Amino acid sequence: MVNAPTQAQPPLEFIEPDFAPWVLSGMRRLLPLWIRWRTPLVDIRGENLTQLATLYNQFAQGNTRFLIAFRHPAPEDAFCLARLLWHLLPRAAKQAGINLPQTHAHFIYDRGIPLWAGQQIGWLYAKLGGTPIQRGKIDIAGLRSIRQLFANGKFPMAAAPEGANNGHNEIVSPLEPGIAQMSFWCVEDLRKAQRTESVQILPLGIQYRYIRPPWDALEQLLSQLERDSGMTTVDNNSTEAPLTDLLPDLGIASERAASLYARLYRLGENLLRLMEAYYQEFYQVEFPDADKSNKPGDNDLLGSIDPLAANDRLAERLTILLNAALQIAESYFGLPPKGSVIDRCRRLEQAGWDRIYRDDLRNQSDLSILEKGLADRIAEESDLRMWHMRLVESFVAVTGRYVMEKPTVERFAETTLLLRDVMARIQGKPAFPRPQLGPQRVELRVGLPICVSDRWSDYKRSRRKAVASLTQDLQTALEGLIVT
Repeated sequence: MVNAPTQAQPPLEFIEPDFAPWVLSGMRRLLPLWIRWRTPLVDIRGENLTQLATLYNQFAQGNTRFLIAFRHPAPEDAFCLARLLWHLLPRAAKQAGINLPQTHAHFIYDRGIPLWAGQQIGWLYAKLGGTPIQRGKIDIAGLRSIRQLFANGKFPMAAAPEGANNGHNEIVSPLEPGIAQMSFWCVEDLRKAQRTESVQILPLGIQYRYIRPPWDALEQLLSQLERDSGMTTVDNNSTEAPLTDLLPDLGIASERAASLYARLYRLGENLLRLMEAYYQEFYQVEFPDADKSNKPGDNDLLGSIDPLAANDRLAERLTILLNAALQIAESYFGLPPKGSVIDRCRRLEQAGWDRIYRDDLRNQSDLSILEKGLADRIAEESDLRMWHMRLVESFVAVTGRYVMEKPTVERFAETTLLLRDVMARIQGKPAFPRPQLGPQRVELRVGLPICVSDRWSDYKRSRRKAVASLTQDLQTALEGLIVT
């Protein structure tokens, strides 16, 4: 079903944090039931929790302010973070003989979440002490709230420096610089108030693993995607020569994995070919050297040349496609193609919101029926143009060699689910919730804290360099928490 037309609305209001202890108490009790009901998670484990307990103890004593910078590979990350803070951490602290008060965190969330998840989520997040941010603009109210909570809030902060979930357990997306900048602001605010707390960033890794490899469920999902894209489903017992003869040299030794990889590559290549044809025919985009000769189901490209080179070429074509999709949306909104793919997506999202949630519509009773109709047309067209950006958001995490370099069931599942997200968006369907392939275990790894206060002199010399250096160090720390 295609989404209903978007209507013009008054501007998005800031959702003020309004922490309510009774809501936290209720959610703490409901969390285990909610996890069993809504997620495939059956085992959530924490590592190095004594480090986290020590920071909470220092926070309670007024010696430090800190932010938990957590990886964001999946939509279930919020459940995992809640489980960690509300249940695993108190238990670990007790075992270590560390006396802790209530363990919770103020958290930063995307203002767009209540738009698709429902207003009740905005209410719940506010009552849990969350604060929203509009990432595509200078959100004065959002930044002011974050700054106040970081320096003076009842709890530490928590945020995902990747900005959005990227669908990958073993790839950290380029971090947004906001976390580093907010941390330096906290140092500045504490110094102005003549307070002596140190400011820390604590990296937190999150990885998901299947309890049992869900190969059968993965094959069923892949078959469904092949049918949806007009391809002939491959018999898993058939021979993918000459492709399967080449894959063992690349570490894909099992016949089943090799067959699945061939099908996954063919599906990705077919989807890419269809999208290139779509943008070329209807948006007059040229794709130089793109292979248009393959029909759906052909695997000649991968089987006739070096598979590594074929994957690299697929990645190059994908980059060109994503750039073209963004340029189409940017042309409509009058935006320059500036910055990284994620930066461009954020600006496009904000440009669309500015035409849907309009300042001049605070009092819609002043509008005539015709004026309201025109405003709705602009909102509807803006939403349709934002579709190109949403497509890029789903596709941007797909890489050329991710599965080939390490053909685990997790990497197969991640890439297949990302392709499924893209196909859902093409059909006008929501990407979430995703199908559950099988029960999973979650590993939460607490890293070593990064002291931001020690970098204050660097920040005074050059704010830009200090923010960039801290962001890169946090990126390295999060990457170091990945266990392969």
